[in-house]
Amino acid sequence: MDRFLVESPHDPGDCRKVVKNIYAQGYLYNCDWGCKGGVHKAWVIIEAENQKQALWVVPPILRTNATATKIVKFEPEMVEEWKDE
Repeated sequence: MDRFLVESPHDPGDCRKVVKNIYAQGYLYNCDWGCKGGVHKAWVIIEAENQKQALWVVPPILRTNATATKIVKFEPEMVEEWKDE
């Protein structure tokens, strides 16, 4: 499976409603939040088959504006291969 960074923006006035919704669904500790830093987004790293599947982790009220970006960790061997390029 691939890894995805799921980003879910929300309006500043909706913070409490969004966080309560995530809490009620049991996912509060899976999210990192930028709200206290003035960035009204939640982030989750998830393993999924594809981008569409990764977005299913996002509650319906946030899914419209959410994005899922495939992420990787580069291994030293991968970087070594680039020396010839």
